[in-house]
Amino acid sequence: MTGFVYIMSDKPRGVIYVGVTSDLHGRAWEHRNQIGEGFTAKYHATLLVWFERHPNIVLAIRREKSLKRYLRDWKIRLIEGLNPTWLDLFEKIDEIDNVYVPHAHTMQWSDYN
Repeated sequence: MTGFVYIMSDKPRGVIYVGVTSDLHGRAWEHRNQIGEGFTAKYHATLLVWFERHPNIVLAIRREKSLKRYLRDWKIRLIEGLNPTWLDLFEKIDEIDNVYVPHAHTMQWSDYN
């Protein structure tokens, strides 16, 4: 089952929330419609500003944990590398295929080949 790591925000360079899911459409819809009482509802982080695809949910969870440790500036550079103007990518989920590929010299490389 494919996994996705994604970032939600309230505005350009605003709140940053990193999450993981196997159903990006459904999960992003829940955030957009503030289903539940969590961080994204509290801070109105309803914009899907970045995401990447992984071959399975286990690898996506590993990557999510890594991204949560990133400095804010690193996360901003990651977002702006894919989405420089911080547009809501919800309607473009099926048009964008941002596949994560680890560096060839990392221990994770063999998990993706």
